[in-house]
Amino acid sequence: MSKPIDFYFDFSSPYGYLASTRIEEIAEKHKRTVVWHPILLGAIFKVSGQAPLTSYPLKGDYALMDFERAAREYATPFKQPDVFPVGAVAASRACCWLKTSSDPAIVERLTPFVHAIYKAYYVDGRNISEADEVLAIASSVDIDKDALAAGIAEQPVKDALREAIENAIQLGIFGSPTTVVDGELFWGSDRLDQVDKWLSRGGW
Repeated sequence: MSKPIDFYFDFSSPYGYLASTRIEEIAEKHKRTVVWHPILLGAIFKVSGQAPLTSYPLKGDYALMDFERAAREYATPFKQPDVFPVGAVAASRACCWLKTSSDPAIVERLTPFVHAIYKAYYVDGRNISEADEVLAIASSVDIDKDALAAGIAEQPVKDALREAIENAIQLGIFGSPTTVVDGELFWGSDRLDQVDKWLSRGGW
């Protein structure tokens, strides 16, 4: 069986959102699966020395325009959030709780949860930095919000997110989204077409 496609993302990343709407179709085309890896760019920026795109003069204005243009290219619903960027700690810990559950029925809610959180932020304008919002969104995709609330407060889940970020840094990941195919890193939503070609050709 082919190895999965590893998809590293921050919920506060517009390009992460845009790529998340396409990565599964590419994976299915090549008979692969997607493994979702939540990261926090704030922690990675401390290592890379970067900052959110919109915080830079000139580049920030371009980025805001490009988010909209990139969304239009694939007819992806998008509305730049009023509160941006945000800390997505609760949502990212929720992903870790879902991923590490011993219950397959809970694990299988991870993908719907990822899409629901992204939609809530980039389409509906909800503030996903608030734990109550995250729990409400989780409930909307059939996740027990009380169990989730307890789960994201557990130290092993907090440790899992921290370890996930550390592992990403060790792999050389510095931005969202980063798609990893058989050890090859592709940074950015604009690299998904290249990912598709790479899988089709077997690399080059």
